[in-house]
Amino acid sequence: MSRRLISTGSPFEKTAGYSRAVVDGDFVFLSGTTGFDYATMTLPEGVTAQTQNAFKTIEGVLVEAGFALADLVRATYYITDPKDADAVFAVCGEHLSEIRPACTIVTVAALFKPEMKIEIEVTAKRRAA
Repeated sequence: MSRRLISTGSPFEKTAGYSRAVVDGDFVFLSGTTGFDYATMTLPEGVTAQTQNAFKTIEGVLVEAGFALADLVRATYYITDPKDADAVFAVCGEHLSEIRPACTIVTVAALFKPEMKIEIEVTAKRRAA
């Protein structure tokens, strides 16, 4: 199986030189995904809504790549305020409590834009049929 790039269509992907995801064999590697809502082209204020939006984008990209959320093997969460961890964990639990990938949460000084509160990057491995 050859390497396949998945794009959200953002011109920034080419400018910055990245893909939303790269499929390589039985793996898919998703770039950091923020809580931007691509349907409304807005970023909600709260970390809970941003985290839900990030998972919506992640799940859509996984499906486009031929994977499912259940294929996740690793997740890394970057948050800008440690006080947001419980809210983030609640959303993660909604989506991943049965999947339980290996994960790390890191508090960072800032993300790309100051209104961004979370960024999630994941890796998935296709399960044997």
